[in-house]
Amino acid sequence: MFSIADNIKTVSQRIQNATKSAARPADSVTLLAVSKTKPADAIRAAYDAGLRDFGENYLQESQDKIAQLSDLAITWHFIGPLQSNKTRPVAELFQWVHTVDREKIARRLSEQRPEGAPPLNVCIQVNINDESSKSGVSPDEIAPLAEIVSTLPGLRLRGLMCIPDPSQGEEALAATFRELNRHFAALQTRFDSVDTLSMGMSDDMEAAIAAGSTIVRIGSAIFGARN
Repeated sequence: MFSIADNIKTVSQRIQNATKSAARPADSVTLLAVSKTKPADAIRAAYDAGLRDFGENYLQESQDKIAQLSDLAITWHFIGPLQSNKTRPVAELFQWVHTVDREKIARRLSEQRPEGAPPLNVCIQVNINDESSKSGVSPDEIAPLAEIVSTLPGLRLRGLMCIPDPSQGEEALAATFRELNRHFAALQTRFDSVDTLSMGMSDDMEAAIAAGSTIVRIGSAIFGARN
């Protein structure tokens, strides 16, 4: 039975190998531990093994865990679909949101960010494979939404995020990641704050890193199968 610490070492080695293959610096990719459905003690174990960035999908569950782990210097990322009636606690509790996909959500997050808190780091979610079951803007909608986000005082535009169609073959998946990187590069020419490409999970992190990912969102490879 592998421990969480052992799993983190294995994942970190995979990231190191992938960055080396892509001729990228080893520290150019952040490991974001996806801790949805996992208990606070599992997050604490991952923290003790060196991780600082944790991603949550479900607001109510994450509120409890953030309270339980308030003694730790965790950077919390909200990576689930975000409804407008749940923006306030996300704006108050999290440092990152990866799933902004419309103006209304962006404006509410900015308005509800507590006074004195640093701007909320935001990625725009792109529905890169045009799947009806997934949230996100179309590629054509990236630039207009980025323009709006960049003007909001409570937000800091950091980049793009995608969840590609997992049924694609390897070549198609790699092409999907490269396509998002092209949109990311275009955004970087317009906004100095853009530095983040959030793509790649347990099964496809190598392909994502080869295509320029700067944050990989890893759940099962760290914590085991979802509860």
